[in-house]
Amino acid sequence: MKKRLIVLNHVKKSFGDLTVLDDFNLYINENEFITLLGPSGCGKTTCLRLIGGFESPDEGTIEFDGKVINDLEPNEREINTCFQKYALFPHLNVYNNVAFGLKIKKVPKAEIEERVMQTLKLVKLEDYASRSISTLSGGQQQRVAIARAIINRPKVLLLDEPLGALDLKLRQEMQYELKEMQRQLGITFVYVTHDQEEALTMSDVIVIMNEGKILQIGSPEDIYNEPKNRFVANFIGESNIFEGKMIDDYWVHFCGRDFKCVDKGFEEFEEVDVVIRPEDFDFVPPSKAKIVGRVDSLIFRGVHYEINVIVDGHEYTIHTTKYREIGDKVGLAVEPANIHIMKKEASK
Repeated sequence: MKKRLIVLNHVKKSFGDLTVLDDFNLYINENEFITLLGPSGCGKTTCLRLIGGFESPDEGTIEFDGKVINDLEPNEREINTCFQKYALFPHLNVYNNVAFGLKIKKVPKAEIEERVMQTLKLVKLEDYASRSISTLSGGQQQRVAIARAIINRPKVLLLDEPLGALDLKLRQEMQYELKEMQRQLGITFVYVTHDQEEALTMSDVIVIMNEGKILQIGSPEDIYNEPKNRFVANFIGESNIFEGKMIDDYWVHFCGRDFKCVDKGFEEFEEVDVVIRPEDFDFVPPSKAKIVGRVDSLIFRGVHYEINVIVDGHEYTIHTTKYREIGDKVGLAVEPANIHIMKKEASK
């Protein structure tokens, strides 16, 4: 069983009249890569700052390794933080930027040298020790910032959108490197981002947040394949969402048709939301299809076509490698396992 390293209990945090987190509860396991994911203003960075000690909760407790740490300063916690703005010292070279924290702690010179070079090797910068910060690329500066954060051997590394300033290709490279780094170090990474692909690529666990609330916690596969509500379904990837009714266990009615599904436990004729991912539709001959429509638009996305099909006034979005002409009559099929049923959200 995994050990709970960080626990937030009934935490509330407000700034003036704005409540950012309210009765917020979350636990983070040891040696996990956990990502707080949500739109701007959802409270994810505030949560990170509370864990790091840069903010204090108005109510509730924050526990670290079984002890309440509400009143501990950031430097008194076994937690380091890496921000989007790297905050490197421009007048120091790479070696001295990474060594800075150890020098402050008066670690012996020989140990500093050994640990700095080990850490630079881990972030693939062992040949850059004497280089000036101003000569480094964005990705290299990011690595220096991470090296400086991990050299003190924290139990937890907090990362607040650290790849936001990098271009797409470099950001993708760093995603894999960060995940590999976390595996090698064996420490807990708590990562904040609004980038869904980033979260799916790197995380062991994703926490979906909106308006200061947790909407769903799970593995990337669970979050993507079994979203709990419309917000999660729309925020993670693309979705076709239809209004439907459960006829019986394993049978759902939507878009004027009955479909077999794999869900049960709903009331008879209960109104539900039906989610089908664009890649889960298959083209079949119209004569053999339950769903028949016409191609309304087509966009080439590189690895697939994005095709919109109009069926009785409803728009279906399909991702496929099969080309279709605009105006083509097409049949669509979907496997029962790819029809995901969600309970209707209560109206606000």
